[in-house]
Amino acid sequence: MNVLARLIIFPLLIVILGSFSQVKAQGDAAVPFLLLAPDSRAGGIGESGGGLADNSAAIFWNPAGIAFLDGTELSITHSNWLPQFKLDLFYDYLTFRHYVPSLNGSVTASVTYMNFGEFVWTGEASPDPLGTFRSFDAAITLGYATKILPSLGVGGNFRVIHSRLSDKPVGLQQEKGIATTVSFDIAAMWRPQELPIPLIGDLGKKLSVGLNISNLGPTIYYINQEQADPIPTNFRLGFAFRLMDIDYNSLTYTLDFSKLLVTRRTNDKPSDPFYKAIFTSWTDGGSFREELREVVTSMGLEYWYGTPGDFQFAVRGGFFYEDPDYGNRKFMTLGAGIRYDMYGFDFSYITTSVFKGRETHPLSETLRFTLSIGWGSLLKPTRGLPSGI
Repeated sequence: MNVLARLIIFPLLIVILGSFSQVKAQGDAAVPFLLLAPDSRAGGIGESGGGLADNSAAIFWNPAGIAFLDGTELSITHSNWLPQFKLDLFYDYLTFRHYVPSLNGSVTASVTYMNFGEFVWTGEASPDPLGTFRSFDAAITLGYATKILPSLGVGGNFRVIHSRLSDKPVGLQQEKGIATTVSFDIAAMWRPQELPIPLIGDLGKKLSVGLNISNLGPTIYYINQEQADPIPTNFRLGFAFRLMDIDYNSLTYTLDFSKLLVTRRTNDKPSDPFYKAIFTSWTDGGSFREELREVVTSMGLEYWYGTPGDFQFAVRGGFFYEDPDYGNRKFMTLGAGIRYDMYGFDFSYITTSVFKGRETHPLSETLRFTLSIGWGSLLKPTRGLPSGI
């Protein structure tokens, strides 16, 4: 393996094996940056947003949640990724949503960019530098969300994925490390207006349940079709429940379950295509019960104080858990945010220091920062869950 190949593979192995052990546990999936929790708000509540999904970042978590929002919102998130390795890795996420009355729904767009830094290009016979190049992954997403019933929203995304590991040929292979593919998401969100439960009361406008299957699409390859890998199709079931809404105070609990829908590759059998893997990935590793161990659990609490539309501030905490035999990611998250009029700012922080006896995780000390602006309605989130347009 020449120097160029090593320089490309090293940071990618850190990202894939250090941050996305789940991908390796379930199959050989490429472009794992598509699984990154992109925004600071959900990052502060344990990376759980499938049931909440009440701002423009719902494009990632559950695009159907945007069906319950009006107005226009723009946000941008920045994070230096895997800070412990002191590499030139950073992640940017830009989102936009706009309610269009004539379409009875919202149009959405996002840009995801993962920068791997600059590398030195060398030849096979000599380590002398021949030049430099930059590596990155990127995705552009367009979507639409609408309500088909007062309590039921649906949404979908179409995405173009571009991976540029190297614009130079590697070794004897003349192909460059550049690949492009497409994917789509389908999602639903249920926010009942009335839900009377015996002995408990009416949970209407307090409960939200979301389902999102993301990154459905063909394989991606850099060299030839025989070396193609699936993209990380992901299943997410999310819940959000408003525990309190008193005067200027609100408290919301979130809970997500997610699982990669990618089948394992063997020596004599490639991974199943995505339309088959969404079913076979639940049994390819053995019993269904064993497959449930591959489900990742994340949860969080979000507390808001203030008056919607004026000034609000929030504090957040969360927990992320992955089975020790299927990735073993385990960390706590903290976060905070403020809203003033049409402007918002959020940040989140990941820590593994609370788990004694564990080596520091590559994600530890990761910070995310998000700036948002919304107009035409109150900048979400308002207290509790949005009741609809």
